[in-house]
Amino acid sequence: MNTRLIIPLLIAGALAFACVPRSRTESPLALSAAQPVKPVAPIARARKHDSAGPKQEVKLTSHLDVGVAPNEVRLALEVRNVGNKHAELDFASGQSYDFAVIDSTGREVWRWATGRMFTQSVQNKQLGAGDKMRVAEGWTPRAGRYTAVATLNSSNYPIEQRVEFVVR
Repeated sequence: MNTRLIIPLLIAGALAFACVPRSRTESPLALSAAQPVKPVAPIARARKHDSAGPKQEVKLTSHLDVGVAPNEVRLALEVRNVGNKHAELDFASGQSYDFAVIDSTGREVWRWATGRMFTQSVQNKQLGAGDKMRVAEGWTPRAGRYTAVATLNSSNYPIEQRVEFVVR
């Protein structure tokens, strides 16, 4: 077949395909403007053993420990599930916690996560009833009055703890 004839036929076919009317749901504009369908909530059915038993709830407590030594300040955040139901902590990235130190003027002098890279994947951490998680990091201090700030970067159970301390 002649190449001079093939190229114009291909162009004509492409134009014909581009000009064909489509249904509204197939157009890219309609797809981008589409709203998600809201799921119908299931009907809750009462069970006999639900009303008799204790109510299941997630309850987290946290504590920030600051240990001051001459050459290092140790920061430790402990999160404990004191509820009677397991907790699933959701994290939007690999950074599940952070520590920061703020001086007496309110200026941040150190942050643990600065200069670090974290995975960009959703992560989960399970804490059963009575379980705890503990994270700890160290900072090399200078003399002064500071506030330590510890954060748990959970999207569903965010936690922030602050403790003031002095380095001599």
